[in-house]
Amino acid sequence: MTRPRIVYDDDCGFCTWSAAFADRHGDFELVGFSDLGREELVRLPANYERCVHLLTDDAVYSCGEATEQILARLDPAAQEVFGALRGVPGYAGTREKAYRWAADRRAWWGKLVSRDSV
Repeated sequence: MTRPRIVYDDDCGFCTWSAAFADRHGDFELVGFSDLGREELVRLPANYERCVHLLTDDAVYSCGEATEQILARLDPAAQEVFGALRGVPGYAGTREKAYRWAADRRAWWGKLVSRDSV
Protein backbone atom coordinates (compact mmCIF):
# COMPACT_ATOMS: atom_id res chain seq x y z
CA MET A 1 0.00 0.00 0.00
CA THR A 2 1.46 3.32 -0.94
CA ARG A 3 -1.49 5.66 -0.50
CA PRO A 4 -3.01 5.85 2.98
CA ARG A 5 -6.44 4.21 3.23
CA ILE A 6 -9.33 5.91 4.93
CA VAL A 7 -11.65 3.24 6.32
CA TYR A 8 -15.04 4.75 7.11
CA ASP A 9 -18.72 4.02 7.68
CA ASP A 10 -20.15 4.22 4.18
CA ASP A 11 -23.65 3.94 5.63
CA CYS A 12 -23.21 7.34 7.28
CA GLY A 13 -23.82 10.42 5.14
CA PHE A 14 -21.47 12.64 7.12
CA CYS A 15 -18.75 9.97 7.15
CA THR A 16 -19.06 9.52 3.39
CA TRP A 17 -18.99 13.28 2.83
CA SER A 18 -15.90 13.60 5.03
CA ALA A 19 -14.06 10.78 3.26
CA ALA A 20 -14.90 12.26 -0.15
CA PHE A 21 -13.68 15.68 1.01
CA ALA A 22 -10.37 14.19 2.15
CA ASP A 23 -10.01 12.28 -1.10
CA ARG A 24 -10.77 15.35 -3.18
CA HIS A 25 -8.20 17.47 -1.37
CA GLY A 26 -5.59 14.82 -0.63
CA ASP A 27 -4.17 11.54 -1.84
CA PHE A 28 -6.08 8.72 -0.17
CA GLU A 29 -7.70 5.44 -1.03
CA LEU A 30 -11.24 5.18 0.36
CA VAL A 31 -12.61 1.92 1.73
CA GLY A 32 -16.10 1.82 3.18
CA PHE A 33 -16.97 -0.65 5.92
CA SER A 34 -19.15 -2.53 3.41
CA ASP A 35 -16.13 -3.06 1.12
CA LEU A 36 -13.57 -4.17 3.69
CA GLY A 37 -11.39 -7.04 2.63
CA ARG A 38 -9.26 -9.40 4.67
CA GLU A 39 -6.22 -7.15 4.19
CA GLU A 40 -7.93 -4.31 6.07
CA LEU A 41 -9.85 -6.41 8.60
CA VAL A 42 -6.75 -8.07 10.05
CA ARG A 43 -5.26 -4.64 10.76
CA LEU A 44 -8.33 -2.98 12.29
CA PRO A 45 -9.32 -3.13 15.98
CA ALA A 46 -12.13 -5.52 16.91
CA ASN A 47 -14.59 -2.63 17.39
CA TYR A 48 -13.60 -0.94 14.12
CA GLU A 49 -17.18 0.11 13.33
CA ARG A 50 -17.02 2.65 16.16
CA CYS A 51 -15.01 5.22 14.20
CA VAL A 52 -12.88 6.18 11.19
CA HIS A 53 -9.43 4.68 10.60
CA LEU A 54 -6.39 5.59 8.57
CA LEU A 55 -4.20 2.72 7.42
CA THR A 56 -0.67 3.43 6.28
CA ASP A 57 2.10 1.02 5.36
CA ASP A 58 3.35 0.95 8.94
CA ALA A 59 0.54 2.17 11.19
CA VAL A 60 -3.17 2.10 11.99
CA TYR A 61 -4.73 5.27 13.36
CA SER A 62 -8.26 5.24 14.75
CA CYS A 63 -10.94 7.72 15.77
CA GLY A 64 -9.62 11.16 16.71
CA GLU A 65 -6.05 10.22 15.93
CA ALA A 66 -7.11 9.08 12.43
CA THR A 67 -8.93 12.36 11.87
CA GLU A 68 -5.87 14.27 13.03
CA GLN A 69 -3.60 12.29 10.70
CA ILE A 70 -5.94 12.85 7.75
CA LEU A 71 -6.14 16.60 8.39
CA ALA A 72 -2.36 16.80 8.81
CA ARG A 73 -1.94 15.18 5.40
CA LEU A 74 -4.30 17.73 3.86
CA ASP A 75 -2.53 20.83 5.18
CA PRO A 76 1.13 21.26 6.20
CA ALA A 77 0.11 24.02 8.63
CA ALA A 78 -2.26 21.61 10.38
CA GLN A 79 0.60 19.14 10.65
CA GLU A 80 2.62 21.74 12.56
CA VAL A 81 -0.31 22.63 14.82
CA PHE A 82 -0.99 18.98 15.67
CA GLY A 83 2.71 18.41 16.29
CA ALA A 84 2.67 21.19 18.86
CA LEU A 85 -0.59 19.99 20.43
CA ARG A 86 0.80 16.47 20.93
CA GLY A 87 3.22 18.01 23.43
CA VAL A 88 0.39 19.41 25.55
CA PRO A 89 -0.48 17.20 28.54
CA GLY A 90 -3.96 15.72 28.15
CA TYR A 91 -4.23 16.55 24.46
CA ALA A 92 -4.77 12.97 23.26
CA GLY A 93 -7.64 12.40 25.69
CA THR A 94 -9.25 15.71 24.79
CA ARG A 95 -8.88 14.94 21.07
CA GLU A 96 -10.64 11.60 21.53
CA LYS A 97 -13.45 13.15 23.61
CA ALA A 98 -13.96 15.80 20.92
CA TYR A 99 -14.03 13.12 18.24
CA ARG A 100 -16.60 11.07 20.16
CA TRP A 101 -18.75 14.17 20.75
CA ALA A 102 -18.77 14.93 17.01
CA ALA A 103 -19.23 11.27 16.01
CA ASP A 104 -22.20 10.90 18.33
CA ARG A 105 -23.86 13.76 16.42
CA ARG A 106 -23.05 12.63 12.90
CA ALA A 107 -26.72 12.54 11.86
CA TRP A 108 -26.89 16.28 12.60
CA TRP A 109 -23.57 16.93 10.82
CA GLY A 110 -24.90 14.88 7.88
CA LYS A 111 -27.92 17.17 7.57
CA LEU A 112 -25.64 20.19 7.65
CA VAL A 113 -23.27 18.99 4.91
CA SER A 114 -26.03 17.54 2.72
CA ARG A 115 -26.85 21.14 1.86
CA ASP A 116 -23.31 21.62 0.56
CA SER A 117 -21.33 19.82 -2.09
CA VAL A 118 -17.99 18.15 -1.48
